[in-house]
Amino acid sequence: MEKIQFKKEIRASAKKVFITMLGLENIKTYEDWTSVFNPTSTYEGSWEKGSKIYFVGFDDSGKKMGMVSEIIENIPFKFISIRHYGMLDGDNEITEGPMVEEWTGLLENYSLSEQDGMTTVTVDSETTAEYVDSLSTTWAKALNKLKEIAER
Repeated sequence: MEKIQFKKEIRASAKKVFITMLGLENIKTYEDWTSVFNPTSTYEGSWEKGSKIYFVGFDDSGKKMGMVSEIIENIPFKFISIRHYGMLDGDNEITEGPMVEEWTGLLENYSLSEQDGMTTVTVDSETTAEYVDSLSTTWAKALNKLKEIAER
């Protein structure tokens, strides 16, 4: 497991950034910034602590694919922690076996800190060594897109 961290300063309140980031008022804001990872990116489920949530997109053939995750913590406008523990293959959840054992249990944490109208978003993510380089590039682009959307 590798740990990676990204930070982005956004000229907006932590409340606005949090709501925008999670798509709480309009799922489109979530879909817009996460489209960097997958153009069809969305989620199904709830951001409530303890809830199951699917992070989904569609492959080139239109098949639903994604991650099965749990919201470990949700402190509104301050912190959210997500634990990934499986994957979706169509409508099937795969939570054990060789396809998921390498990364099951990995965390993705988002911390928000506001000062003088500026919010710093810190993403701490655990990943496998093979994805560090591609995720580093993609996360930078995604956080730039989140900044653009939240500062509107």
